[in-house]
Amino acid sequence: MSKISTTLAISLMVVTSVLGWVAGYASTADYKMSMYDKTTMDFGRPDRTLDLRYINAMIAHHRGAMLLATQAGTQTQRQEMKDLSAMILRDEPKAIDELYTWKKDWYGDTKQVKDPIVSNLGTYDEKFDLRFLNALIAHHEAGLLMTKEIKTKSSRTEILNNADAVDTFLTTTLKLFKDWRTQWYNI
Repeated sequence: MSKISTTLAISLMVVTSVLGWVAGYASTADYKMSMYDKTTMDFGRPDRTLDLRYINAMIAHHRGAMLLATQAGTQTQRQEMKDLSAMILRDEPKAIDELYTWKKDWYGDTKQVKDPIVSNLGTYDEKFDLRFLNALIAHHEAGLLMTKEIKTKSSRTEILNNADAVDTFLTTTLKLFKDWRTQWYNI
C-alpha cells in the first residue's frame, strides 16, 4: 500500500471543502434569487438593517433624479422639461432630508450616500428631451422595483408609507413621461 503525500491530502481536503461550500450555497434561496429573480433591487433578507439599505438606496435614487434634472434644466428648450427639472430640484432635497433624518435617528448613521452615476444627456439637439425622458423612465422603473420589494419586506410604518408615496408618484409621472415621449417623438 502506498501512502498519499501530506501535500496531496491537504490539497484534496481544500478542494473538497470548496466544492462543498459552492454546492451548499448554490442550493440556497439567496443564490437562486440572485441568479433568476431580476425583478427586485435585492435589499437582501429582512434584518435589522433592511430599512437602512432602503434609505440609502432611496437617497441615491432621489439624487439621481436631481443630477438628471440639473443637466436637463440647463439644456432643454421645452417649458414642460424646464418646469419638471425645477420641480425635481425643489422637491427632492426635502425627501432626501427626511431619509437622512431617519438614517441618523434610527441607526446613528451620519454617512453621506454616494451619488449614483447617471446618463450624460449631452448637449441640446432635437433628441435631447427624448434622452432625458428615456433616462427618467428607466430611473422611475428602477424606483418602482425598490418600492415593490421594500413593501414585501419591511414592517416599519414610516418606510411603508414612504414606499407607498414614492410608488404613487413614480407610477403617475411614469405615465406622463411615456405620454410625452409618444406625443413628441411618436415612440
